[in-house]
Amino acid sequence: MGRNIVALIAIFVGVSIAWLFLGNTVEMRTHSQDQTLKYEVGQLWGTAQGQKAPTVQLNIVKESQVTKTVDGKKVTETKAEKVTHRLPIDGSRINTDLEIDYRQKGLLWYSTYRVNFGGEYETVNNTGEQGEAQITFEFPNSGAIYDDFRFLVNGKELENLDIEAGKVTGVVNLAPGEAQNFLISYKSQGMDEWWYDFGEEVNQIRNFSLTMNTDFKEIDFPQNSISPTKKVETEKGWELSWEYSNLLTGVKIGMALPQKLNPGPWVANVSYFAPVSLLFFLFILFIITVLRKIDIHPMNYLFVCAAYFSFHLLLAYLADHISIHLAFVICSLMSIFLVVSYMRLVVGKRFAFVEVGLSQFVFLVLFSYTFFFQGYTGLVITILAIITLFVVMQMTGKVNWTEVFEQNATKPAKKG
Repeated sequence: MGRNIVALIAIFVGVSIAWLFLGNTVEMRTHSQDQTLKYEVGQLWGTAQGQKAPTVQLNIVKESQVTKTVDGKKVTETKAEKVTHRLPIDGSRINTDLEIDYRQKGLLWYSTYRVNFGGEYETVNNTGEQGEAQITFEFPNSGAIYDDFRFLVNGKELENLDIEAGKVTGVVNLAPGEAQNFLISYKSQGMDEWWYDFGEEVNQIRNFSLTMNTDFKEIDFPQNSISPTKKVETEKGWELSWEYSNLLTGVKIGMALPQKLNPGPWVANVSYFAPVSLLFFLFILFIITVLRKIDIHPMNYLFVCAAYFSFHLLLAYLADHISIHLAFVICSLMSIFLVVSYMRLVVGKRFAFVEVGLSQFVFLVLFSYTFFFQGYTGLVITILAIITLFVVMQMTGKVNWTEVFEQNATKPAKKG
């Protein structure tokens, strides 16, 4: 009996080391691919977008008379000087629609999205002088695509736009005290996050309204972002509103797109915690066989552990090609079939199908399935451990362990 226990411990340690290597391999594959794959997805789809508020610059040309002496004669010339004023944005009404559209590469899912942006702004020439208003709108990313782009001033399409270095600039004449409404809209796509940036440092925001509609329920606001002033849940997602009359702020409005369950990190975590699952399984199996005087040789345990390990090994490579949930079902059925069909030959059908099969389903399948519930895995595993302890204590409460070990050491064991 003592030698069997030592052999069983050695088998457990060996398989645990194998799981450690498997988890580390999956983790390395995942991280080594992440930078390359994320770059490829960004090239094909787009990266995180941060839309900056437009700027309005009023250029006023002032003429002055300058008298100078040329060849002993006084000559009067007219000199033009350009004076620049920054005009504030007096009103902003923005609508943004975000639609999640995940992309998978290798063992990772990327949170790609489509964005429909429309911003209507108002500015007033408060300088008291006439000039040319230069409206500059900077795109979130110079390498992204912007479909259905429109630039309207007072309801009319602005012509002769200057597009350079990821910025588009339009020019209109503004009389003293005159107000101009301009609208800019486009459709684009990005990844992970979307931001609206009021500008550098602390800015004064007047009559601001931003409405964001999402087609996803799991919303998250990144660090250094402003929470919405109003939230309304819709059939598909949320309608979020940010409304301010006169705001001073140096932070931004942001939305972090929901992350889908990534097969790579998930498989790695399941592999790292597999020894705990196997420990429960071997413990309950060992107790039952000792109490029933069923002889299971360490070599039998070795084959069972190998079949147990095959679940994680196949899962690590199958998750690359099919849904993680479908891969989980296939690997579970495969591993249980290997163990039960083998133990049927070792100890008989009933014990293999009932005690062994049920134990493997609980400690392998259910244990691993808890990792789908992020944030609850530790709690579920703890509850499972307590239930296992309770069952074993009830089974062995009246057992005289001294007699059990003496009988197993002196009497021939039986099979079946």
